[in-house]
This record gives sequence, structure tokens and C-alpha cells, in this order.
Amino acid sequence: MEVINTIGRRKTAVARVYMKPGNGQISINKRDLKTYFPTGILQYVVNQPFEITGNLGKYDLKVNLDGGGIKGQAEALRLAISRALIEINAEWRPALKAKGLLRRDPRMVERKKPGQKKARKKFQFSKR
Repeated sequence: MEVINTIGRRKTAVARVYMKPGNGQISINKRDLKTYFPTGILQYVVNQPFEITGNLGKYDLKVNLDGGGIKGQAEALRLAISRALIEINAEWRPALKAKGLLRRDPRMVERKKPGQKKARKKFQFSKR
């Protein structure tokens, strides 16, 4: 098996994943997983597809993350990993799909409109 390349997106974050068989080493922007995502919740989000399919520690990842915030990046990475695992074995698809890991979350920040303070908030109305 050669290197599998997939992409995942969330809000404005983009994750490009290069997966190959190995011992579970995850390198994100040339940094370790635990230094890039210091909180346990974000590490759990990233490892979720591996835990569901029972592949924790079986594949090495080289990840390029760009844009967005730390939460959006973690969820974009989760989607990319899920897609890569399906390319390896299509039988894992129902388990990942049941947990909602194959859905690209479409929610984005609403744009600011002219003549308003923010996307929906208006300037204070003054009668006189």
C-alpha cells in the first residue's frame, strides 16, 4: 500500500492528509499531535476515526493544516482521516457514517453587511 492522500474542510480550515502504514505517528505542520493540539478534547476529536474503526496506532500521518481556528482545524483533520480510512477499507464506511464523521459541516460565518455593525446586529436607532 502506498501513501493515501485526502482532504478535509471545516469553516475556513483545510487539512491535507498523507496516510501510510506505520506505528501511529501523527505530524501536523512538522509538529507532534500533542504539541499542535494541546487539549485532550481536540486530540480525542482527531483520533475519533481511528478509535471507531479500531486502527489506533496503525497508520502514520503527515498533515498540512491551513486556515481557520484550532477547533475547525481539528474537525477538518477528522474528516480527512475518515476519508482516508474509507479508501483503505470500504467496510468501515457504515460505522464512520453512523457517527457523522463523513459529513462536511456546511456551517460558515455569515458575512458582515454594509450599514450594519455585524452580520445581523444593527447600529443603535436614534429617533432624534
